[in-house]
Amino acid sequence: MKIKTVIFDLDGTLLDTLEDLTDAVNHALLTYDMPKRDIGEVRRFVGNGIRRLMVLAVPGGEDNPDFEAVFAEFRRYYDIHCNDKTKPYDGILELIDALKEKNIQTAVVSNKVDSAVQTLKRRYFPQIGVAVGDREGLRRKPAPDSVFMAMELFHAKQAETVYVGDSEVDIETAANAGIKCVSVLWGFRNKTQLLESGAKILIKEPLELLGLMEHETI
Repeated sequence: MKIKTVIFDLDGTLLDTLEDLTDAVNHALLTYDMPKRDIGEVRRFVGNGIRRLMVLAVPGGEDNPDFEAVFAEFRRYYDIHCNDKTKPYDGILELIDALKEKNIQTAVVSNKVDSAVQTLKRRYFPQIGVAVGDREGLRRKPAPDSVFMAMELFHAKQAETVYVGDSEVDIETAANAGIKCVSVLWGFRNKTQLLESGAKILIKEPLELLGLMEHETI
């Protein structure tokens, strides 16, 4: 059965946000005289939302008496600087345009706060039909709630929908939603990590997705 709906993760899949996230983490940590984290550490920490990112980045996590203040400073700084270095990965805009030309419905589902997801969609991907971020009343990924919301808005069937992401969270999300997952190799996890997390279909470049769809190998 042909794929008619493609749902994308955002950070690490459509957008390279790692440098801005790292800068915001380190700004907040240094504000409270805490040790910096390198970009490799931040890469490992992302995938479960910004609070989880800071739980892992702050020494002692939520048990640290300054945690809430550090987290608030991270959010304040990142709200201002979230687009300093962020950009779409090479080939992403071409992929989304090609999907639109083929009348494939596209959506973004992310654990990033919903207001930020909407802003980033409008700025970078206005041609994407639906965006669902972390919002009240929806369980965050890997729960399937946000994926189901996007599918319902499109009246999409599970067999005709694929989820595209870069992490173990995305693999689990797709499984929980009962849809297939395509894992990308340009994001925040490497091939070994993805395979160990159960990845079945991997692509090295965005436009490879079109070939898989055209040959119905998803």
